[in-house]
Amino acid sequence: MMFLLGLVMAAGLLTCPAKVPVIFDTDMGPDYDDVGALAVLNRLADLGEAEILAAGASNHLPNAVRLIGLINRSYKREGIPIGALKGKGPGIDTWHKGEKWTEVLPQRYPIDLPLSAEAPDAVAIYRKALAAAEDGSVVMVSVGFFPNLRNLLRSPADAASPLDGKELVRKKVKRLVSMAGKFPSGKETNIIVDPESAREVFEDWPVEILIAGYEVGRHVRTGDRMIRMEIKGNPVVDAYAMSIPQDKEEMGKTSRYEVGGRASYDQTAVLAAVRPGDRYFSTERGNLKVDPDGTNHWEVSAEGRHTRLVEKMPAVELAAEIEDLMMPVVE
Repeated sequence: MMFLLGLVMAAGLLTCPAKVPVIFDTDMGPDYDDVGALAVLNRLADLGEAEILAAGASNHLPNAVRLIGLINRSYKREGIPIGALKGKGPGIDTWHKGEKWTEVLPQRYPIDLPLSAEAPDAVAIYRKALAAAEDGSVVMVSVGFFPNLRNLLRSPADAASPLDGKELVRKKVKRLVSMAGKFPSGKETNIIVDPESAREVFEDWPVEILIAGYEVGRHVRTGDRMIRMEIKGNPVVDAYAMSIPQDKEEMGKTSRYEVGGRASYDQTAVLAAVRPGDRYFSTERGNLKVDPDGTNHWEVSAEGRHTRLVEKMPAVELAAEIEDLMMPVVE
């Protein structure tokens, strides 16, 4: 009996999927789908599917680090290292003319973290996390601009690792999953805001890049169901509750904002990063090229260096699954 029990336990251990170690790079500020994406990532960590090694802001927004921290704290993950963009790069706030969630949330949920200008360098945070990780294990998730990733590739050896940035990525990173681009060609915000950094990352990143394009998340509308729950004291709910009504008011009744919810651009990248496979999306191999003005072009190629997600699950069904993961757990 003990022998059989041992075999059953061993089989369970063999079939139990390992947690996906994730470094999360976000522009936390212009769009509140970053809030939804970080909520999804934290919930997947709660479910034992992911481990958040570190996070960083790719946007020179004063409250970016605090926003990341207070969302993590709402999931009882105060200890996750958070870095900020240093040097050249964008600084963009939300488009709302009324209540700005980027300002209201840090006032409503004070947190003992510095403004982004005084926070540690995201590159140093990423290098330390990568150096401590198993080889070829880390999935980096980028849901914003690309200067942190560019700076990581350019980084020299340091106390964390004797490898330069490109070799450290080659050794430690399994893949980069990036929300970016408009397919088959066009202009998309994460690229056009800093096309130089985006071009360098897509050309020089030494391991696989999986891309969640604009069209993959545009019609996956989430947030309305979460708002209707009227949960108090939760920054994720608050961000959507103050932003979705403003979208409808400011964007006009003839726009897609009247459909309801908010596009889930960034959440699709997180979902693909932690739950790979063909349940949610199909894929296509090719090469993404970035022009100096930020226009991107997709060239299909079976030998391509990049892979892009292609819509598969109907948008309404995918939205329901994503919003389930965004929902706060009420104890």
